[in-house]
Amino acid sequence: MKLLVPTKELEHTTVTLEEIIYHRRVRVLDHAGQTTIAEACRVFGVSRTTFYRWAERARRYGLAALMPKGRRAPAMPNATAPHVIEIVLAEAVARPTLGARRLLEHLAERDVILSASGVQKLLNRHQLGRRAQRVAALAQITAAGTGLVTQAAKDGPFGFCHFAARPGDLVALDSFYVGKLKGVGTVWQLTAVDTTTRWAICRLFVGDKTADAAADFVDHVLARLHDIGVELRGVLTDNGPEFVGRVFQDHITHLGLTHHRIPPRSPNHNAVCERFQGTALQEFHRPAFHRQRFDRLDELDTQFQGWLDRYNTRRRNHGAYMRGRTPLDVLNSHRQPNQRVHLSPQPVRSKH
Repeated sequence: MKLLVPTKELEHTTVTLEEIIYHRRVRVLDHAGQTTIAEACRVFGVSRTTFYRWAERARRYGLAALMPKGRRAPAMPNATAPHVIEIVLAEAVARPTLGARRLLEHLAERDVILSASGVQKLLNRHQLGRRAQRVAALAQITAAGTGLVTQAAKDGPFGFCHFAARPGDLVALDSFYVGKLKGVGTVWQLTAVDTTTRWAICRLFVGDKTADAAADFVDHVLARLHDIGVELRGVLTDNGPEFVGRVFQDHITHLGLTHHRIPPRSPNHNAVCERFQGTALQEFHRPAFHRQRFDRLDELDTQFQGWLDRYNTRRRNHGAYMRGRTPLDVLNSHRQPNQRVHLSPQPVRSKH
């Protein structure tokens, strides 16, 4: 069996799980064409039944049919409407000491008619089934809105998180060690992620992470957010030397920004930024360093800014907060239809 494998050079984009599965299936069929079916099944650890199913699919519909298909959530005609779920959760958090039976009268005042068992199932599904969980959730909301942090807020059912109602109200900052390039030096990444939209802004630089570099990066973030019509009002950082240095502190004060600092040894309090940096490592940096050798920082930065533009405008995030949206989608949801942003890729080179 001889199959044609695509030879066109792929653009440097996100390597998704579906693409990995697709290329493995193509390699199995190609290996069988070069050797034997039995040898290909033995080398790749697949059964002959699976191999013949892939081969038949490729023969009938082409290699593109080997790409895994996304599965959408099944339609549940009797499922509780989303707006009803929001009302139930809001009432439960507003009155955290009331159980499901006692909540029924308050729900009835808002024209929501459910059984006590139905309300309890909804609460359990959203980690609010116990009184302690509802009290902790209320404490977290209070901490996000007023800055009053209690132990209940830290130990809440969702983990401590920061929430901002408007883009630019709270932008998480962090530094990330990329690696050491031969002939270039130690490469660091300064990262900024808007907690409302998850819009990410990054800069790669060579050398030590200093307060001067962090202060200069804030100016860069201000300019990039201004380009998309967002005003920076507050930043969130850890207690690293680049963020507690006098130069950075004075610069934040001069700009009139609110500076929030997380407790020591608590990276989960800056989870939005930490999670993005893990995504950048897995989806860009590691594949990029395995794909080619970089002799200059601008070569790496050009590819990275292209990936970052794709992340902000095209890559869908399927987390609990984003629910399949892109940062651009969330940004536009905060604007009137005539004010929505439409961006084209504009890679930004790092400052040397």
